[in-house]
Amino acid sequence: MEHINAEIISIGTEILLGEITDTNSVFIARTLRDVGVNVYYMSSVGDNEQRISDVIRAALARVDVVITCGGLGPTVDDMTRQGVAAATGRGLTFHQNLFDAISERFANFKVRMTPNNARQAYLPDDALLIENPVGTAPCFIVEYQENKAVISLPGVPREMKYLMIEAVIPYLKRHYNLQETIIKARVLRTAGIGESTLDSRIGDDLLQQSNPTVGLAAHAGQVDVRITAKATSVEIANRMIDEVEAILRERIGTYVFGIDNERIEGVLVQLLTDNQVKVGLLQAGVGDVIGTRIREVDSSGQVIASSEVYTSPGELQAKLGIGEGVSLRDLAEKAAEGAAQQSPEALGMAVVSHPEMGEDHDDSESGTAIAVYFAGQKQSRVYGFGGQSEVAPEWTSTWAMSMAWRMLKEKFAE
Repeated sequence: MEHINAEIISIGTEILLGEITDTNSVFIARTLRDVGVNVYYMSSVGDNEQRISDVIRAALARVDVVITCGGLGPTVDDMTRQGVAAATGRGLTFHQNLFDAISERFANFKVRMTPNNARQAYLPDDALLIENPVGTAPCFIVEYQENKAVISLPGVPREMKYLMIEAVIPYLKRHYNLQETIIKARVLRTAGIGESTLDSRIGDDLLQQSNPTVGLAAHAGQVDVRITAKATSVEIANRMIDEVEAILRERIGTYVFGIDNERIEGVLVQLLTDNQVKVGLLQAGVGDVIGTRIREVDSSGQVIASSEVYTSPGELQAKLGIGEGVSLRDLAEKAAEGAAQQSPEALGMAVVSHPEMGEDHDDSESGTAIAVYFAGQKQSRVYGFGGQSEVAPEWTSTWAMSMAWRMLKEKFAE
């Protein structure tokens, strides 16, 4: 088959309760991507036979391959076997050889096997057994009508990863005659621009094309632009991505600070170091949000010339000797200018936030303000949330550092 579409279903009530994070689906998706299988859906379902069978049945109606993860243990709430059987219109068959293998494994571990482990010797009728040499949970494949398949893997990450690589991928390549196709992705990391504005600048011609595809993912204070190409080799995929990246850089290059895993603080520190510029920081109401991130990549402490942290805007205002009536934006701008004066050739950054405010007030000018000052130029921005907001630390520090990065970039490009 030329194109194989897949859906991943994670099974376990503990996922829906937020007690564990579903990292298994991420691994499975990346592994399928690397062999050219499209993952179009991911879902999670609790330990309920009816709901498991319903979600599998819905998945079989829209994709070729359904991969379930979890629910193959020996306890009463492990219901994946029953759910797969019901969804595919089958019963369950007891396999004596499977039961004997489970018994032998427990004996080798010198652990007494309890009677409920016999449940694991039942598989959907005519299922293909996947040997599990790294665990006790038997796994299986049910081949369904119209060349579809349900593949059930254990929820233990170590077992799932081993079986995914050693059994599932070889099966998919063999059963679906997969060509040597890879899916390669590259992420352009942008800052200092909102998602809707970025979307508009990129244009529908790129956002709506099919290969390579271009998509946006917004985070606190920055937006990622992902380019994904499907090809028969890494070299061809990279060439396709290069062509799209060149167009993107013509349209949004001024906002692109890095690729893939690069972080704004690392890029900013490198730019400061290259141009022998120090940073002065004044922050109030949110803690040392900028300094903490800069120090993570500048362990020698050469970049920060000065750093002062205050508990509230009022405390900072008194320190700077500024009278009443000043707006939060003006206070941030004056603080950034003052921070820049702490050292020759210094860039000043300021974050000023009301620590008692969250996101439940209407005045967008009174929550938080950031400002950057360098060589007589200043930029600032205000937000409607205060220091209590959980997004305040990352959002304000990312935007402040992106402002500083763009200001330096424009200055030294003159």
